[in-house]
Amino acid sequence: MNKFLISLLLIGLAMTASTTGADAAPDPENILVLEVKSGEIIIEMLPDVAPNHVARIRELTREGFYDGIVFHRVMEGFMAQTGDPTGTGTGGSGQNLDAEFTREPFLRGTLGMARSQSPNSADSQFFITFDTAQFLDGQYTVWGRVIGGMENVDQIKKAPTGSRSGTVEDPDKIIRMRVKADIQE
Repeated sequence: MNKFLISLLLIGLAMTASTTGADAAPDPENILVLEVKSGEIIIEMLPDVAPNHVARIRELTREGFYDGIVFHRVMEGFMAQTGDPTGTGTGGSGQNLDAEFTREPFLRGTLGMARSQSPNSADSQFFITFDTAQFLDGQYTVWGRVIGGMENVDQIKKAPTGSRSGTVEDPDKIIRMRVKADIQE
């Protein structure tokens, strides 16, 4: 009889875990809505992977920091980078973050923090990968993933073919970025 009760308990726990796990709707505090000219990009932030980066991105988003900032570096098949208020790739918010490197892979639609040679130099700049970029794994902080609107990421204006720097002339911009919890439906 004890084995039967234990089996029922384990089945009940497994059923509860499956309904509160990956199938559960993400917390609106951890969802960003990034608007570009072609539409919305829905981003799930990963506080369990990079808590300090997620907190800072959320803070900057709520301040309106990202609104109007351009995608200054966009390379076909690689990534679209934004988050520099100067639009040159050299600026930021003025607050560096310590790296939060994990085994989280860079797949299509992964968001990572841009940085200089120093691992602890990430600030406000981030990028969205167009494709898998395994060479970045463990080298850059992963803090989110696109869960909707990847077709809008694909439409971001790219640098000319063959451009090694990825610098975009007359670049697309973030129209507005908001935390979903702050959006009044």
